[in-house]
Amino acid sequence: MVLDLFFIALGLSMDAFAVAICKGLAVCKVKPKHMLLAGLWFGFFQALMPLLGYVLGSTFESYIKNLDHWIAFVLLAFIGGKMLKESFEKDDYCSAADASFAFTTMFVMAIATSIDALAAGISFIAYNDMYANFNIFVAVSFVGIITFILSAAGVKLGSIFGAKYKSRAELAGGVILVLMALKILLEHLGILAF
Repeated sequence: MVLDLFFIALGLSMDAFAVAICKGLAVCKVKPKHMLLAGLWFGFFQALMPLLGYVLGSTFESYIKNLDHWIAFVLLAFIGGKMLKESFEKDDYCSAADASFAFTTMFVMAIATSIDALAAGISFIAYNDMYANFNIFVAVSFVGIITFILSAAGVKLGSIFGAKYKSRAELAGGVILVLMALKILLEHLGILAF
């Protein structure tokens, strides 16, 4: 289960990582406070959104109980596919990123990069059946911590290496989420046992 959570957290954090790289590009001189702010904003919202998705999904759990593995598969495959598609497109992440770390700027960016995590939170309902010791608070904390670390590092990497790693981060995140979706599907069908 820990490995599953790690890969999901890694995949979900790639949008925030990509934006953090762009923030690092936009700042003239990166300071530790820039890295801390990016990590806190993106990490908090990447933890909050799956929790909200899980709560929302749990509210309707009786209706989706027999379909939870299929829902997890579809949502993770969709999010991963979307990230794969975006990794090959010219986007305006970097043009939208400015050097500001003001409340409004960071709030909007944190929400925008964590919307996919809301859907992933709904897929966590399937983990209740798959793992007896699954704890949503541990799961979302794990997502938040991984995102914090990668976002803080992304700001620094952006200032050093530039935007060339942004699309690679999205590509890696997409591949990871699609593979996790396939793993859930294959386990549910009894083809794969872990």
